Amino acid sequence: MSRLGSPLAAPRVAPVERIRVKRLVPGVLLACCLMALPGTALARGQGWSVLAADTLGRGNTAFSGQIGWPGLTLGVLHGSSERFDIGGKFSFNWGREGWVRHTSPGIKLQAWMRLELAKTNQVSFALTFQPGPLFYFDDGDTDVGLALPVAFVVGIPVSSALMVNVGIDMPFHVYFGEGIGPVIPILVGGGLEYFIDSRLAATFNLRMGPSLIPDWDESEFAMEALFGIAYRF
Repeated sequence: MSRLGSPLAAPRVAPVERIRVKRLVPGVLLACCLMALPGTALARGQGWSVLAADTLGRGNTAFSGQIGWPGLTLGVLHGSSERFDIGGKFSFNWGREGWVRHTSPGIKLQAWMRLELAKTNQVSFALTFQPGPLFYFDDGDTDVGLALPVAFVVGIPVSSALMVNVGIDMPFHVYFGEGIGPVIPILVGGGLEYFIDSRLAATFNLRMGPSLIPDWDESEFAMEALFGIAYRF
């Protein structure tokens, strides 16, 4: 089982990361409130999204692909009802769960669920849940774990061609056996979807913050920065 170094070998970065998150959260919430004010949205995007809170609609299906840090992700999402989407994702990562200091290769197989909580002409809110197993390969060892990430996302249609999102993600995961144990990331950030037409969108998503590791009494700075496409059919 890979330990990625002992707690004594890693610099203590937790206080700096806590400061970064404290600065980021008010900015994200302020942007959400300002953009959600009446009259800020010109149109409701294209009525769907894969990153924000607008669901696909009953019977619709979307394919998405993203690449960047920490890796490559492919997913399929299906609208089982007007407010609930379900699907699956496959990820090949070269950065261990977004940790910027570690480049262990790994794979994840996840379910993908999104529940729309509320929706107006100016803003929509949703919860996502993406559970599944993960495997990372480091110096001949294999770390096996389970991802249980949850997230709250706000979607803001800026125009008929542009959907903005802001959110707070908690991609909790735990490694089995001796070594790393549970990891509790707290990531904040935003993203956008630019609709080339009613079915095709270019996407970008950014999240960052600390990943708390209780068994090490330490934390790692984590980031997700992914560009991609989404196609609804």
